[in-house]
Amino acid sequence: MALLSGGTPWSKLVAPPIFHRSHAPRTFLFFKRRRFSVSALSEQPVRVRFAPSPTGNLHVGGARTALFNYLFARSKGGKFVLRIEDTDLERSTRESEEAMLKDLSWLGLDWDEGPGVGGDYGPYRQSERNSLYKQYAQNLHQSGHVYRCFCSNEELEKMKEDAKLKNLPPVYTGKWASARDEEVEEELAKGTPYTYRFRVPKGSLKINDLIRGEVSWNLDTLGDFVIMRSNGQPVYNFCVTVDDATMAISHVIRAEEHLPNTLRQALIYKALGFPMPFFAHVSLILAPDRSKLSKRHGATSVGQFREMGYLPEAMVNYLALLGWGDGTENEFYTLDQLVEKFTIERVNKSGAIFDSTKLRWMNGQHLRGRPLEELTKLIGEYWKTSGIVTVSAGPFIDETVQLLKDGIDLINDADKALTNLLSYPLHSTLQSDEAEPLLQDNLSEFADSLLAAYDSGDLVAALEDGHAGWQKWVKGFGKSLKRKGKSLFMPLRVLLTGKLHGPDIGASVVLLYKAGISDVVAPETGFVTLDERFKMLRQINWETLSKDQPVKETAASV
Repeated sequence: MALLSGGTPWSKLVAPPIFHRSHAPRTFLFFKRRRFSVSALSEQPVRVRFAPSPTGNLHVGGARTALFNYLFARSKGGKFVLRIEDTDLERSTRESEEAMLKDLSWLGLDWDEGPGVGGDYGPYRQSERNSLYKQYAQNLHQSGHVYRCFCSNEELEKMKEDAKLKNLPPVYTGKWASARDEEVEEELAKGTPYTYRFRVPKGSLKINDLIRGEVSWNLDTLGDFVIMRSNGQPVYNFCVTVDDATMAISHVIRAEEHLPNTLRQALIYKALGFPMPFFAHVSLILAPDRSKLSKRHGATSVGQFREMGYLPEAMVNYLALLGWGDGTENEFYTLDQLVEKFTIERVNKSGAIFDSTKLRWMNGQHLRGRPLEELTKLIGEYWKTSGIVTVSAGPFIDETVQLLKDGIDLINDADKALTNLLSYPLHSTLQSDEAEPLLQDNLSEFADSLLAAYDSGDLVAALEDGHAGWQKWVKGFGKSLKRKGKSLFMPLRVLLTGKLHGPDIGASVVLLYKAGISDVVAPETGFVTLDERFKMLRQINWETLSKDQPVKETAASV
């Protein structure tokens, strides 16, 4: 809904809404001096658009805006339009556009109309629509809603300075708004550059935002604004209005930073006689310190998160929850489920905090939620591509993924998880504070018993039988030492894996044994086989380690 009120006499025409009958009817206006009508189409199909500028990467805020538009369109059986706003010729690049299209496709946000798809309302790049903008600028000039302004930059700067001295808003004073025809013709004859300025009426303007409710502005602080520059290039607000109107956009869902633009756009809609769309301004995405999310807070673009190993379904799920919820405790949704649940009424108007820790956790949930066969294939191929293993499939890969998957939140974590399993930082661990209780609990005697079991072939024979063999051996080994529980498994973990913490000790040792008797692990990974581990154990001087220990570190820092 939009209406004007105030100093200048305006008359109102109430027209039926172009979307749901449940919405309040929008109000359209007639300006008495230069009368123009505005028509509205009832039950107009839902058409939304995402209109990025190809001047950089797709920010997560832009991705969320695209997602909300996509979900709204799909939930209403409407169309999702992609339009490229590339009027900033100096900063816009085709490379940036292609990267944005790639990111949107990766997220699964397929568009019904736009670059690469076409449609009945093209072209879909603003740089290819200049003739259309000039046509509508001429229409507004002929109807008297805009006028030529021949003010130089120096004159405009002086107006700003004078307004500042008088503590007034820095608005255009309207020097050429009432110029005589002879004055205009004289400047045209001299070839003086000019802009097209929009005549702003007196009074105020209100809109009914679908998220923020009623929003109003005082038009007296606006001043007549430029819609076409002196070089013939259209200004952003004019382009957007013409594009949205001629593309029959029914709902404009965008970030709240565009809310001030709505004022100028609403006036242009009225002047051109177009029915206004419904507006919905989504809150900004904030950093943990509640400032606007920016590069200084870490990764902020979709492409960065993709390269870091995030899954598209996790990104979509998390972005949807930044300012929206279905009213339940559920946090996990597929894209199809979001389409089914999404309503614009449940979009929050308060800022949403971007929590990278929660995003990482959610990605892990989605990763492990994939079918095990698919997850194993994904991680196995990643390991082989990284050069850690020589095969991407097989029993070793299957068992290793099963063992490590709970510690992998990002696919990129898979490398660290496997290399950590294959490493043997025994000396560093024994020098940490956390290892002190183990050293005091006769760890050296425990190590002697373990070496004896290895030398006798009992341990190797048990590992040949896999997990069942390990369980049988460890039970007997513990009984011979009169140890069980933590007093048995902690020293076993440290001596066999070189670490105080990790995945299941039995499964880990079985895999280490299998890796050592095959060529599944690439030589350059620094893998320490079980045989090499026992050689290192034999060389430890336990007496020196206990009596003359160097400055200790924590196991976590190790």
